[in-house]
Amino acid sequence: MTDNQHNYISKASLASPYFPTWCPGCGNFGVWTAFKNALSELQIPEEQVVIVYGVGCSGNMADFNRVYGFHALHGRAIPNAVAIKLANHRLKVVVVAGDGDTYGEGLNHFISAMRGNHDITLLVHDNQVYGLTTGQTAPTTEKGTKTKSTPFGAPEIQINPIGLALTCDATYIARGFAGDIRHLTSLIKQAILHEGFSLVDMFQPCFTFNKHNTYHYFKERVYNLQEQGFTADNKVAAWEKTYEHDKLPIGLFYQDPHSVAFHKTLSQLDEKMLIEHSIETIAMEKAVSAFR
Repeated sequence: MTDNQHNYISKASLASPYFPTWCPGCGNFGVWTAFKNALSELQIPEEQVVIVYGVGCSGNMADFNRVYGFHALHGRAIPNAVAIKLANHRLKVVVVAGDGDTYGEGLNHFISAMRGNHDITLLVHDNQVYGLTTGQTAPTTEKGTKTKSTPFGAPEIQINPIGLALTCDATYIARGFAGDIRHLTSLIKQAILHEGFSLVDMFQPCFTFNKHNTYHYFKERVYNLQEQGFTADNKVAAWEKTYEHDKLPIGLFYQDPHSVAFHKTLSQLDEKMLIEHSIETIAMEKAVSAFR
């Protein structure tokens, strides 16, 4: 297919006949808008993008974007995305998932994908609660918060996703806010263009089931790291930023300029994609290499 034959993603091409069923005021609308902005501004041919959706309110976005996509099981979006990327490493693969989906059920996959530096982009709707199941404690819920599943207060310390990503050597780590669509659009675009594992954790207020972490709560606290002169090249400095609570930093925490994506370490993929190999050839190569 020549350049003239590509169907490039645009806001019009993304239009679905189904309108979102999210609650009025949900932060998912801001994330959805920023994501569509990013995809259309990058002008990527639509046949070169695959979106894998997790389960939850965020995963319902599978019905609201007209793209090539796959709706995975709860907590299993990341391994599906990794498999798609390895099968055809020329694709841009994006995961859209929630904080419970990623940092709870899918935590082991999250860690493994970062350690391998798989070239996928992970967009996490972080609303500090299980929204689809109507307000239970999530891994990101602040300790002591009363929820439907913890009426006497959440007993565990909330997970630190940015700190965990730094520890596991993710090569692009950012955080955005659904209430700042322009900034979030920029972060998502950078994440998709980055070669290697990229995380964009997104503060996404749940208007219905989280009355604490509201738009007002975040607007009083968030500030832009880059506007304050922060440079995203020092893991120790980035780590310290993850422990700020009175003020909440958003923006790019860390990016590795020397990132080498997992698929680029596999000699089998130097000349052609995995889907272009025959099963017989791969089996023979394994047998030969075993005796070298």
